[in-house]
Amino acid sequence: MISARPATALFLDIGGVLLENGWDHGKRRRAAELFGFDFEETDARHHLTFGVYELGKISLDEYLSRAVFYKKRPFTRREFKSFMLRTSAFPEMLELVRTLKRAYGLKTAAISNEGRELTIHRIKEFNLDSFVDFFVSSCFVRLRKPDEDMFQLALDLAQVPAADAIYIDDREMFVEVARLMGMKGIHHKGYESTLKELESAGLVPEEAGKQVS
Repeated sequence: MISARPATALFLDIGGVLLENGWDHGKRRRAAELFGFDFEETDARHHLTFGVYELGKISLDEYLSRAVFYKKRPFTRREFKSFMLRTSAFPEMLELVRTLKRAYGLKTAAISNEGRELTIHRIKEFNLDSFVDFFVSSCFVRLRKPDEDMFQLALDLAQVPAADAIYIDDREMFVEVARLMGMKGIHHKGYESTLKELESAGLVPEEAGKQVS
């Protein structure tokens, strides 16, 4: 059933929704296999310091010094950073958000936990700022999800009531926080399921195409 009042704002995570997750468990394990270092040892150090990096309080080089290059390595920082920054997009999701924004005049925001260098690289690499109005990234605002202040900041910047906003994330707990604040939350499991939930909220790509044309 299509709701009578479509949302006016669309908030979403970047990693896991628009693009592959950035520096997650799977990619860190692949790095350990590719570069030939002990995953468990570096992962323990990662968890002790990555939160500080995501909050923008240390640089990527400082994070790497603590988590990876605390001992001599047979590879360079440049090689390692190149691997960290390498990522892929989900084209269907990118096009879906672009189409819905154009057609419905949505205010769009990315709400993400990520470090500064990774965030800026991904925004530029995939031209995210061509359809995302603003970025509430942990490294910019010194807050991290699931802190409700992250979501409230997005609502304040967009100047919309929570009931008029949709939030999409591949992490269910973050979606639950958005719902508790009054937003419609969509737990992203894939393009098709998210598309159906958006349609049920009144944002229909087929209708959007007619409006754009």
